[in-house]
Amino acid sequence: MDQKKIQRINELAKKERETGLTDVEKEERLALRQEYIADMKANLTATLENTYLVDEKGNKTKLQKKE
Repeated sequence: MDQKKIQRINELAKKERETGLTDVEKEERLALRQEYIADMKANLTATLENTYLVDEKGNKTKLQKKE
């Protein structure tokens, strides 16, 4: 997610606290938040897929996804 979209989320949050949002702005905020959450989940998943556990002997074990 680019910085402009994050800035827009913050602008909408500030406006909501000060004056309230219109229905169109609420829908925009919801869509931006959902996109932000999806991006965060994708980044976390990518990080965890490239994470290894190292035991005391130096053996690397890739994290396994829980079923």
